[in-house]
Amino acid sequence: MYTYRKRTTDVNMDNQNVEARFSLDCVEQSGISISGFSDEILLNILTHVPSHDLVLSVGRVCKKLKTLSLDKSLTNNVRLSKEYLASDDAVKQVVKELASEIQTLSMSGCYWLSGSTIDQLTRCKSLIKLDLTGCRLTSVRLSKILSSLQSLRSLAIDINAGFDSNQLSSESKATLSHVSELKQTLYTPSYGVVPCCTNLERLLLYFEIYDLTREGATICCQLMVGQSSILHYQNLQVFYARLAPGEVNQTLMGLYLAVFSMRVPEHLRTFVISVPGNNPGSWPAAKSLLEGMAKNGALEALQLPKTWVDNAALQHILKHSVPSHLNFSRCSAFGNHLIHSVLNSVKDLRHLVSLNLSGCVHSLFTDCTWKAEEDIDCHAIEALVSSCPNLKHLNLSAAHYHGTPGSEEHLCATLAKLKSLRSLALPVCAVSDGFKNTDHAARETTSLLSSPLMLGLKKSTRVGLQTYKVNTEQADSESSCSFRVLLKGNPFLEELELTGSNFSSAMPRYEPAIRKEQAACRWAGQIGDSEVAALGGLAFLRRLTLAQLPGFLKGTGLVQVAVKCRDLQVLSLANLGMLKNMAYMPALIEALPHCKQLKDLRLEQPYINANARFFQALSQCHALRRLCIISRNGTFQSDAVMSFMDSCRDVIVCHMFMGGSLVACKSLQKALQDSFGTQRPALNVVIYPLLHEDLALVIRDMPLLHLDEITLFKSRVAEDPPHLWWEICFASGQAASSRPSALACLRGDRGGAVEGSRRRHWPEEPYRASLLRCDIRFLSKTVLLDCATE
Repeated sequence: MYTYRKRTTDVNMDNQNVEARFSLDCVEQSGISISGFSDEILLNILTHVPSHDLVLSVGRVCKKLKTLSLDKSLTNNVRLSKEYLASDDAVKQVVKELASEIQTLSMSGCYWLSGSTIDQLTRCKSLIKLDLTGCRLTSVRLSKILSSLQSLRSLAIDINAGFDSNQLSSESKATLSHVSELKQTLYTPSYGVVPCCTNLERLLLYFEIYDLTREGATICCQLMVGQSSILHYQNLQVFYARLAPGEVNQTLMGLYLAVFSMRVPEHLRTFVISVPGNNPGSWPAAKSLLEGMAKNGALEALQLPKTWVDNAALQHILKHSVPSHLNFSRCSAFGNHLIHSVLNSVKDLRHLVSLNLSGCVHSLFTDCTWKAEEDIDCHAIEALVSSCPNLKHLNLSAAHYHGTPGSEEHLCATLAKLKSLRSLALPVCAVSDGFKNTDHAARETTSLLSSPLMLGLKKSTRVGLQTYKVNTEQADSESSCSFRVLLKGNPFLEELELTGSNFSSAMPRYEPAIRKEQAACRWAGQIGDSEVAALGGLAFLRRLTLAQLPGFLKGTGLVQVAVKCRDLQVLSLANLGMLKNMAYMPALIEALPHCKQLKDLRLEQPYINANARFFQALSQCHALRRLCIISRNGTFQSDAVMSFMDSCRDVIVCHMFMGGSLVACKSLQKALQDSFGTQRPALNVVIYPLLHEDLALVIRDMPLLHLDEITLFKSRVAEDPPHLWWEICFASGQAASSRPSALACLRGDRGGAVEGSRRRHWPEEPYRASLLRCDIRFLSKTVLLDCATE
């Protein structure tokens, strides 16, 4: 019999604080093994089991699981992306057994697989969608694969140095002529396979070309001479381009866009160009492009470099559009007109689900100088929130906000009205209540934030070992009133970023490491331990970023977050509290053992002491996959790192950019690779002095997957349009689509065992999703345990 347990939490929902969860005890007390579940429940569970485990382990347990593991719902769509433990032999076996069934195959980021493994894809004759981003691919190998995949309609590949489109066979070009979706990552100036794709409807381009070679020679786009330059955009509906820093990338993008200057595709619905930096280069044909987009109208997603468009052009483009995604990141040139242009131009904003106003919202101050007479035009924000009731992803970072605490017009109170919000990025000062005594606090806080102690230039006085016991009621009463209003109004947030307005990472991509941190906004100094502790009320939080919180001292709030946010998977902490003395390390050590679902941990702080106690606590994060530590003048203990990697056998990324000599760093890196590289095929270890002059060259060799997702700091909320690429949809959508049916099974097949009175108290949909996510994760692990026992 199934028992139903409800546990009181700090999340208010219609004045009833309920979290439902099936536990291991419930299953054991029922006396039913995993094989006692119905086929539909088991199929939902198996969708969360890695594909190579389905073939190599689950299918060999018993006849029932063998049959279920070959169900078309599992074999038609195979995802090997981020299955870091899948070796070459395992992937070859998967392809061999499922070759005739696979229709969708994602191998994105499988950088560790050999070329001979990639060659096995010629067996998969029924493939319709294929993602090979990050895989070892040459033009000859690509030609062989495409020649065998005549049904292919969607393709994602890398274009590396040495690629030659003339090596593509006529059969492979025939396959490309039917491809309607293409994602292409460019590491060398080239058109890649775009000229061969004559029926493109969706084109995604990632420009990752360096301006200089390793030897220091300049790279220019004249390398493209002799290649076909006929780009077929007549059927294009989605055009997306994301550029890494560099002049070559911007020049090459201009060549890809040359066709747009003559004719904008009639059915274009998404046009996104993301150029890094505050001063992107201008494009001469931008005006004709904007005019063509304004005539076609009906855009669903839009992002343009700020130097390309003015207010009048923006209004013309938005006039006939029904957008679901708008990104105006760093478009401060629009000034006060940006939000008004959106409100006055777009007829219907109810479809807008993703909005990025990072660094450009006019109600966010452009500097951290607070003046009493400065007031905020919150009416525009209020109007925006009222017009966008279905907004799910909102980014307001990289700016300043100094509002009146407790006011109904405060930014936090306004954002609390967005009941559909799931991811949010804010400047730290936006959630602050400011100062009760403004004159006194201004003098006191200004001197504190600019003091040598806060900037890490002076040692603090030792006061003995602190104890980190938190009084929850006291923390709630001491936390920011505005912040509490925000959290109470948005209890279903899954991703939250609180980043200081002046924060800049010490780990830039191409330049030398930053040696001096900028002073934080003084309003941000009012956000500390009690506010972080209040984040524990976000029961569904999965991704959390905290950067440049000078008021974060003891770190007690981290313990509350770790204990209460059971679904936390990604944690990024940067420059918290005093920079010279990482005072919150004891609290972090106490918090880590509670992070049972943590997969990615990124720490950036000067003078980190990564000692044995830290790594011992970290080794209790059994789900951890990736670790990145960035610390100017930081220290580490080699034996502790080795012991940690031996304990956490799922960790495949260990990036440590700290202090120490180059010899010590290289010795530890080699020891880790030699000891664990054989058992972990995807292992990527980079240990290097942060301030070394050759750091940029080391970064070039890192897999882009890890570099982009964890090593480099950036805001990720509302960065891209939702469902931009099918691989992303498949990764989250497959499991999500299965959860309601699993819930129906659990309530229907075994519903008689649940009392009617309890059945009426099932939580609402966001709670149901979290419930199923936890339960199916637990049950899928139980399946693998059964396999190991067999």
